[in-house]
Amino acid sequence: MASLASHEYYRDDMTRMPALRSIAQTLCLDGRVRKVTAAEAYALAKAQHDVMVTDLPIYPPAAARLGLPEGATVLNNCHGRIVGRTAKARRFYTRMEPVERRKVEADLREAVYEMRRHPLIKAEAVLGLDPDLMIKATIVATEDDAVNVFNWLANFTPYEELAEVYAKSPRLPIPDILVVGFNHWKTTDPYYHNEGGSQLALVDEDANVIFNLGMRYFGERKKGTLTLAWTSGMRLRMAACHGGIKEIDFSGCAAPEARRLGKRSIAFFGLSGTGKSSHTNSHDNGGTLPEGFSKVVLHDDAFQIDCQAKVCRVWEPTLFDKTDSRPLGHPDWRYMISTMNLGLTEHEGKVLPLGQDVRNPNGRALIDRDLLGSYVNRCAFPDVMVWLMKDTCLPPVVRFADKGLAVAMGASLMTRRNLAENVSEEELKKLVFEPFANPFRVYELWKDVEAFLQVFAAGAVGYAFNSVGFWKTSDRDLRKIPLATSLTLQTALLLEQLTWRDWDRLPGAQLPTRESVDALIPGYTDAYDPAGVENRDRYAETLKDRFHQRRVFLQNSDLHNRPELLMTLVNALMARA
Repeated sequence: MASLASHEYYRDDMTRMPALRSIAQTLCLDGRVRKVTAAEAYALAKAQHDVMVTDLPIYPPAAARLGLPEGATVLNNCHGRIVGRTAKARRFYTRMEPVERRKVEADLREAVYEMRRHPLIKAEAVLGLDPDLMIKATIVATEDDAVNVFNWLANFTPYEELAEVYAKSPRLPIPDILVVGFNHWKTTDPYYHNEGGSQLALVDEDANVIFNLGMRYFGERKKGTLTLAWTSGMRLRMAACHGGIKEIDFSGCAAPEARRLGKRSIAFFGLSGTGKSSHTNSHDNGGTLPEGFSKVVLHDDAFQIDCQAKVCRVWEPTLFDKTDSRPLGHPDWRYMISTMNLGLTEHEGKVLPLGQDVRNPNGRALIDRDLLGSYVNRCAFPDVMVWLMKDTCLPPVVRFADKGLAVAMGASLMTRRNLAENVSEEELKKLVFEPFANPFRVYELWKDVEAFLQVFAAGAVGYAFNSVGFWKTSDRDLRKIPLATSLTLQTALLLEQLTWRDWDRLPGAQLPTRESVDALIPGYTDAYDPAGVENRDRYAETLKDRFHQRRVFLQNSDLHNRPELLMTLVNALMARA
């Protein structure tokens, strides 16, 4: 048995069980809460007022895995104002003072009291597909939120499917995960977030419990559950990764310079819209991989790096992807399990989901991992780690010869918000810092810094890809960086085709030499060499200011509680004018 039930985890002293876990567990154990399978949740979801039944067949292997009836079709769940994650709604129980805790506990008890007026259902899943990292989870919801229960079971793995494997998996000193969702919650209390509707994501990462109140969007259930899984992995000294990773095997290539490399793995870290999935899932990197290669993908969004065993482990058997680049007739539609916030259209007499964000931004789908081709539940330790940045001062690729700089750039990863998040138009325009591209981290940043220092100390090499555009004459007038360019650079890193020269403006960083990179991408150096930009003085000032912002961000973080770590990172971020 992997993770531990409450009575096992707290058996030595049940008074150690936090109030939030007790509230959640009491609800879970109420005999009136009906346990459902994926098939039962699917049947209930079809009756929901906000769910539409389409004529698009659910990917048959996924339907069989979930026990759905033959011919089951994709359900489309549509929301109102809010169609993305709301970070401002999060409240962290472990960070609260006693008075605040008592208030929140009382409000939560009242919310659960109201929740009990509704017919309730629950379901169980296993998080993790590698037998060495499996956690049991339970979700409780109202019957009229069955679509989120179905999607949650489809996103992870119904417990029954892995029960035998789970029973034989190693015991972990981690409590089972409990998730409670109650969409009908409303409040006028200014303590809670109330833009577009009352919302609360109440997290107790120590107790492995999360409450989603007033939150219809499935991404809150998924990422809330993953937040607790990632944090559990961190407790086990595995680095938590909001990223994608794949492993390329060159041993079957005809070219000896490729064949000698054997297997190489590469990981990408970035928010939605930075190219994380495009880089991870690309079949052949735009035709740049050599003939004879083979590829396996672990996942494009969530995994854990085990530095001790030098492996990576996956949490989910599905992908939760945007559909903005998938028009009608796109081959990916055959792998669909469920859709969220998509329009519908009639095509050849059938009602089908319509992607491309026609109805609203951030249309999403749950997609079977078969889309990736060959995939695995465990893969090799990453040889290459890529931070996907939206910093216009960075050329398309930068190598970090200094491991401290590699971690510092990840800890101060500069990006922009996106339409997957429920934020204002003004917030979408701002440059922001999202350490290691993980907006779901609920523990101290210094713990991630220590974890990634271990990753680089164990042999990974760090890079940054600019995914927004490079300075031409200003921060607004940019040279485009086509995806094809970035995919070519990815292949070049995997095949070790580039030679490097020190970047004079950033000690510890390197740029590709003209001879090596222009042979692969003609004209690259003339287009993207920082020494050749127009308005050079203004560029130098902006670059220096960006790195000053990075240092200030880290100095204002909890890293000040680990001064030696902080100084290592800050001293690595000294850009020169």
